[in-house]
Amino acid sequence: MDATRPLRIPPEMAIYAEKHDIFLLVQAKKLCELTQAIHVTLSDILKDDSDLSIAAKQYQDKKQIPKDLWSQLILQRLLKPDCVRRGWVLEAIPKTQEEALCLQEAGITPDHVVVLEAPDVVLIERSSGKRIDPVTGDVYHVTFMWPESEEVAQRLETPRTLMPADLRAKKLQKYHTEAHALKRTYHSCLKTINADQPHVDVFSQVLNYVRTPRHSASPYTPRILLFGPPGSGKSLQAKLIAQKYGIVNICCGELLKAVSADENHMGELIKPYLESEQQVPSSIVMRILTERLSRMDCTTQGWVLHGFPQDVEQAEKLQESNFLPNRVFFLEMTDDIAIERVTLRAVDPVTGEWYHAMYKPAPGPAVQARLRFDPRNSEEQLLKRLKEYWSHAVDLQAFYPQAVVINADQDPHTVFESLESRLVSRLPKVLSNR
Repeated sequence: MDATRPLRIPPEMAIYAEKHDIFLLVQAKKLCELTQAIHVTLSDILKDDSDLSIAAKQYQDKKQIPKDLWSQLILQRLLKPDCVRRGWVLEAIPKTQEEALCLQEAGITPDHVVVLEAPDVVLIERSSGKRIDPVTGDVYHVTFMWPESEEVAQRLETPRTLMPADLRAKKLQKYHTEAHALKRTYHSCLKTINADQPHVDVFSQVLNYVRTPRHSASPYTPRILLFGPPGSGKSLQAKLIAQKYGIVNICCGELLKAVSADENHMGELIKPYLESEQQVPSSIVMRILTERLSRMDCTTQGWVLHGFPQDVEQAEKLQESNFLPNRVFFLEMTDDIAIERVTLRAVDPVTGEWYHAMYKPAPGPAVQARLRFDPRNSEEQLLKRLKEYWSHAVDLQAFYPQAVVINADQDPHTVFESLESRLVSRLPKVLSNR
């Protein structure tokens, strides 16, 4: 993943292996010692004196902290300076798919997830032989990992929470139920490692995986802005890019329509603007975009945004919100071409299919007869939109000095090839001089 993505948390690694007790703690601690990452467990978080921790302790007897409070606790810990600087290893967090989704909604996304697996009979044997050093909290085992120091061996204790075999079997059964869903949730960054082998070998495999950079269909997490006058093909190119690289296609206009269709506060707030064809205030648009760009799919897969920003003021607001593009393209063509492309297109109200008098004629007289032309695509309206676009284009190009200008007066696939050749090249060092 690109280190400059708009995440609040620089992810390092998450381990989910509730059933592996001794191996889990040993691997997590050794990993943190070697990588200097912060070892994070729920029990440690609850020892904190923050308001959230105090509130969560009230639910400990009930064995279930409310999910919103739980995710806020994790987020609060991972936002502390040590985790931000050094990264983190989550031990036995999350334990269920529901918890995993809560973390995703909070913006907590690991680069690597490791699942340690072994036969249940081996795990039960390990659990029964588990011993703890009350001074250091280190975990040992009577068979697999006895301390070298006689002094440490003398003070080892059997865990007070050691479960009977029947209860352990039930817990393992519950784990197996959740494990499959968790693996699906983290499938893109998951590594399953056989834990039924010496812990040194297990740790070597864990470490090798954590040190392996994440790979994706594209060489970085794309955050792309597409600019261009009406008819330049922004929507089509965004669709092609999204399909090729599996990133999220966000058309600001379509996003506003979708929000307006929802019967919530924000939808009711913007509906009057859309119905009267007035511009939605930038502050409201930014609230909607911030919510959308913060979602898990945008954070992990990347995004291509078009229709916003429309001027430098909006570009500044986007930058202030820390949604920083690492690719910016201007699709340019003459006004004459724009008029030819836009004013001659119409939609079939039955199928929703768009046609063009020159480039994509209706397939027959019946379809031609029912085509509808959008009044906003009249030449008079289009010239106003073109004037508005060009009045801000120069300033926007100055705001994004590393932006690439693409000739949009070409076959769409030729335009896409031009875009793609810049998408896979080295990241620019700066995309704004503000």
